[in-house]
Amino acid sequence: MTTLTACGGGTERGGGADVGKGAPTRPAATRDPTRIPGVGDRWQRRIPADSRQVVAVYGDGRDSAKSTVVLYAKQGAAWDRVRGWPAHNGKKGWTTDHREGDNRSPVGVFTLSDAGGVLKNPGAKLPYTRSAAFAAPRWWAKSYWHDFDYVIAIDYNRVKGTPPNDPTRPEGEGKGGGIWLHMDHGSGTSACVSLSESAMEYLLRTLDPDRHPVVVMGDRADLKRSR
Repeated sequence: MTTLTACGGGTERGGGADVGKGAPTRPAATRDPTRIPGVGDRWQRRIPADSRQVVAVYGDGRDSAKSTVVLYAKQGAAWDRVRGWPAHNGKKGWTTDHREGDNRSPVGVFTLSDAGGVLKNPGAKLPYTRSAAFAAPRWWAKSYWHDFDYVIAIDYNRVKGTPPNDPTRPEGEGKGGGIWLHMDHGSGTSACVSLSESAMEYLLRTLDPDRHPVVVMGDRADLKRSR
Protein backbone atom coordinates (compact mmCIF):
# COMPACT_ATOMS: atom_id res chain seq x y z
CA MET A 1 0.00 0.00 0.00
CA THR A 2 1.38 3.42 -0.94
CA THR A 3 2.03 6.18 1.56
CA LEU A 4 -0.66 8.81 2.05
CA THR A 5 -0.17 12.47 2.71
CA ALA A 6 -0.80 13.42 6.33
CA CYS A 7 -3.06 16.41 5.72
CA GLY A 8 -5.62 16.68 8.51
CA GLY A 9 -7.29 18.84 11.13
CA GLY A 10 -10.68 20.46 11.63
CA THR A 11 -14.21 19.36 12.28
CA GLU A 12 -16.26 19.67 9.09
CA ARG A 13 -16.06 19.84 5.33
CA GLY A 14 -16.31 23.23 3.68
CA GLY A 15 -18.79 24.75 1.25
CA GLY A 16 -18.38 25.15 -2.47
CA ALA A 17 -19.76 28.55 -3.49
CA ASP A 18 -17.94 30.53 -6.11
CA VAL A 19 -16.39 33.63 -4.58
CA GLY A 20 -16.02 36.88 -6.41
CA LYS A 21 -13.70 38.59 -3.97
CA GLY A 22 -10.98 35.99 -3.83
CA ALA A 23 -8.49 37.54 -6.23
CA PRO A 24 -6.80 40.81 -5.42
CA THR A 25 -8.15 43.35 -7.87
CA ARG A 26 -7.39 46.80 -9.16
CA PRO A 27 -9.59 49.06 -11.29
CA ALA A 28 -9.99 47.64 -14.77
CA ALA A 29 -8.18 50.62 -16.26
CA THR A 30 -4.98 49.90 -14.33
CA ARG A 31 -4.86 46.10 -14.06
CA ASP A 32 -2.38 44.48 -16.43
CA PRO A 33 -4.32 41.61 -18.06
CA THR A 34 -1.09 39.82 -18.98
CA ARG A 35 -0.33 39.15 -15.30
CA ILE A 36 -1.97 37.06 -12.59
CA PRO A 37 -3.49 39.56 -10.11
CA GLY A 38 -1.71 39.88 -6.78
CA VAL A 39 1.42 38.04 -7.97
CA GLY A 40 4.70 39.99 -8.09
CA ASP A 41 7.66 39.53 -10.39
CA ARG A 42 9.36 36.91 -8.21
CA TRP A 43 6.64 34.34 -8.81
CA GLN A 44 5.14 35.75 -12.01
CA ARG A 45 8.31 34.98 -13.96
CA ARG A 46 8.28 31.37 -12.72
CA ILE A 47 4.99 30.66 -14.46
CA PRO A 48 6.02 28.64 -17.54
CA ALA A 49 5.59 30.46 -20.85
CA ASP A 50 3.45 27.63 -22.23
CA SER A 51 1.05 27.53 -19.27
CA ARG A 52 -2.54 28.47 -20.15
CA GLN A 53 -4.14 27.60 -16.80
CA VAL A 54 -3.15 28.88 -13.36
CA VAL A 55 -4.67 27.88 -10.05
CA ALA A 56 -3.81 30.77 -7.72
CA VAL A 57 -3.98 30.09 -3.97
CA TYR A 58 -4.13 33.37 -2.05
CA GLY A 59 -3.41 32.71 1.63
CA ASP A 60 -4.98 35.15 4.09
CA GLY A 61 -1.71 35.53 6.01
CA ARG A 62 1.63 33.92 6.70
CA ASP A 63 0.31 32.15 9.80
CA SER A 64 -3.29 31.67 8.64
CA ALA A 65 -4.92 28.42 7.53
CA LYS A 66 -7.53 30.24 5.41
CA SER A 67 -7.12 30.97 1.73
CA THR A 68 -8.94 31.56 -1.53
CA VAL A 69 -8.39 29.60 -4.73
CA VAL A 70 -8.94 31.27 -8.09
CA LEU A 71 -8.67 29.58 -11.49
CA TYR A 72 -7.33 31.70 -14.35
CA ALA A 73 -7.25 30.78 -18.04
CA LYS A 74 -5.11 32.48 -20.67
CA GLN A 75 -6.84 33.78 -23.76
CA GLY A 76 -4.29 35.21 -26.16
CA ALA A 77 -1.98 37.24 -23.94
CA ALA A 78 -4.59 37.93 -21.25
CA TRP A 79 -5.36 36.01 -18.07
CA ASP A 80 -9.11 35.75 -17.42
CA ARG A 81 -10.59 34.85 -14.06
CA VAL A 82 -12.72 31.72 -14.48
CA ARG A 83 -13.94 30.90 -10.98
CA GLY A 84 -12.98 31.06 -7.31
CA TRP A 85 -13.62 29.20 -4.07
CA PRO A 86 -12.88 29.45 -0.33
CA ALA A 87 -10.15 27.03 0.75
CA HIS A 88 -7.76 26.00 3.51
CA ASN A 89 -4.00 25.50 3.59
CA GLY A 90 -1.50 24.34 6.22
CA LYS A 91 -2.63 24.70 9.85
CA LYS A 92 0.29 27.01 10.63
CA GLY A 93 0.21 28.92 7.36
CA TRP A 94 2.94 29.21 4.72
CA THR A 95 6.70 28.83 4.27
CA THR A 96 9.31 29.25 1.54
CA ASP A 97 11.31 26.39 3.11
CA HIS A 98 8.81 23.61 3.70
CA ARG A 99 9.94 20.73 5.91
CA GLU A 100 8.28 17.45 6.79
CA GLY A 101 5.84 17.96 9.66
CA ASP A 102 5.99 21.77 9.84
CA ASN A 103 2.25 22.07 9.10
CA ARG A 104 2.91 24.88 6.63
CA SER A 105 2.16 24.89 2.91
CA PRO A 106 5.06 25.61 0.54
CA VAL A 107 5.08 28.96 -1.26
CA GLY A 108 5.89 28.73 -4.94
CA VAL A 109 4.90 27.80 -8.46
CA PHE A 110 4.37 24.09 -9.12
CA THR A 111 3.06 22.10 -12.06
CA LEU A 112 -0.10 20.00 -11.83
CA SER A 113 0.37 16.68 -13.63
CA ASP A 114 -1.58 13.86 -11.99
CA ALA A 115 -4.85 13.21 -10.16
CA GLY A 116 -6.68 10.40 -8.42
CA GLY A 117 -8.75 9.44 -5.44
CA VAL A 118 -11.09 6.97 -3.82
CA LEU A 119 -14.02 7.89 -6.06
CA LYS A 120 -14.40 7.04 -9.72
CA ASN A 121 -13.03 9.44 -12.30
CA PRO A 122 -15.47 12.37 -12.62
CA GLY A 123 -14.22 13.20 -16.10
CA ALA A 124 -10.72 14.41 -15.34
CA LYS A 125 -8.45 15.51 -18.17
CA LEU A 126 -5.33 14.91 -16.05
CA PRO A 127 -4.28 11.24 -15.73
CA TYR A 128 -6.51 9.85 -12.96
CA THR A 129 -5.74 6.89 -10.68
CA ARG A 130 -8.65 5.45 -8.72
CA SER A 131 -7.63 3.36 -5.73
CA ALA A 132 -8.85 2.46 -2.25
CA ALA A 133 -5.25 3.11 -1.17
CA PHE A 134 -6.09 6.83 -1.17
CA ALA A 135 -8.60 6.40 1.66
CA ALA A 136 -7.82 8.31 4.84
CA PRO A 137 -6.99 6.02 7.78
CA ARG A 138 -10.07 5.15 9.81
CA TRP A 139 -8.24 6.04 13.00
CA TRP A 140 -8.42 9.67 11.83
CA ALA A 141 -11.47 11.65 12.96
CA LYS A 142 -14.54 10.78 10.89
CA SER A 143 -14.71 14.33 9.48
CA TYR A 144 -11.44 13.61 7.59
CA TRP A 145 -12.48 10.34 5.99
CA HIS A 146 -13.45 11.92 2.64
CA ASP A 147 -10.43 14.21 2.29
CA PHE A 148 -8.88 12.10 -0.45
CA ASP A 149 -12.00 11.15 -2.40
CA TYR A 150 -10.56 13.47 -5.06
CA VAL A 151 -6.97 14.70 -5.19
CA ILE A 152 -4.73 16.59 -7.59
CA ALA A 153 -1.01 16.22 -6.95
CA ILE A 154 1.00 19.42 -6.53
CA ASP A 155 4.37 18.67 -8.09
CA TYR A 156 6.45 19.46 -5.01
CA ASN A 157 9.17 16.87 -4.29
CA ARG A 158 7.47 14.16 -6.33
CA VAL A 159 7.90 12.31 -9.61
CA LYS A 160 5.61 13.61 -12.34
CA GLY A 161 3.67 11.01 -14.27
CA THR A 162 3.07 8.79 -11.23
CA PRO A 163 -0.08 8.44 -9.11
CA PRO A 164 -0.42 11.20 -6.49
CA ASN A 165 0.19 8.74 -3.66
CA ASP A 166 3.50 7.47 -5.06
CA PRO A 167 5.81 7.93 -2.04
CA THR A 168 9.00 8.74 -4.00
CA ARG A 169 10.56 12.02 -2.85
CA PRO A 170 13.49 12.99 -5.11
CA GLU A 171 14.76 15.71 -2.74
CA GLY A 172 14.59 13.46 0.33
CA GLU A 173 12.10 12.86 3.12
CA GLY A 174 13.10 15.98 5.04
CA LYS A 175 11.68 18.25 2.33
CA GLY A 176 8.23 16.78 2.81
CA GLY A 177 5.90 15.68 0.06
CA GLY A 178 2.48 14.25 -0.67
CA ILE A 179 1.13 17.78 -1.07
CA TRP A 180 -2.18 17.86 -2.89
CA LEU A 181 -5.27 19.79 -3.74
CA HIS A 182 -7.93 17.70 -2.01
CA MET A 183 -11.38 17.84 -0.44
CA ASP A 184 -11.99 20.13 2.50
CA HIS A 185 -12.86 19.18 6.07
CA GLY A 186 -13.43 22.71 7.33
CA SER A 187 -10.03 23.81 8.66
CA GLY A 188 -6.27 23.68 8.15
CA THR A 189 -4.26 20.80 6.72
CA SER A 190 -0.75 19.46 7.23
CA ALA A 191 0.48 21.23 4.07
CA CYS A 192 -2.11 20.60 1.35
CA VAL A 193 -4.74 22.96 -0.06
CA SER A 194 -8.31 21.80 0.48
CA LEU A 195 -11.50 22.75 -1.36
CA SER A 196 -15.13 21.66 -1.52
CA GLU A 197 -16.17 18.56 -3.43
CA SER A 198 -17.81 20.66 -6.15
CA ALA A 199 -14.65 22.74 -6.54
CA MET A 200 -12.50 19.64 -6.88
CA GLU A 201 -14.85 18.15 -9.46
CA TYR A 202 -14.72 21.39 -11.44
CA LEU A 203 -10.92 21.53 -11.38
CA LEU A 204 -10.62 17.87 -12.32
CA ARG A 205 -12.89 18.36 -15.33
CA THR A 206 -11.23 21.64 -16.35
CA LEU A 207 -7.46 21.34 -15.82
CA ASP A 208 -6.01 20.14 -19.10
CA PRO A 209 -2.47 18.75 -19.52
CA ASP A 210 -2.42 20.26 -23.02
CA ARG A 211 -2.74 23.68 -21.34
CA HIS A 212 0.14 22.98 -18.91
CA PRO A 213 -1.62 23.92 -15.66
CA VAL A 214 0.32 25.20 -12.66
CA VAL A 215 -0.51 26.29 -9.15
CA VAL A 216 0.82 29.59 -7.79
CA MET A 217 0.45 29.44 -4.01
CA GLY A 218 1.38 31.39 -0.93
CA ASP A 219 0.27 34.04 1.52
CA ARG A 220 -0.80 37.28 -0.14
CA ALA A 221 2.21 39.26 1.11
CA ASP A 222 4.74 36.77 -0.24
CA LEU A 223 2.94 36.36 -3.53
CA LYS A 224 3.21 40.11 -4.13
CA ARG A 225 7.00 40.14 -3.70
CA SER A 226 9.01 41.45 -6.61
CA ARG A 227 12.22 39.64 -5.53
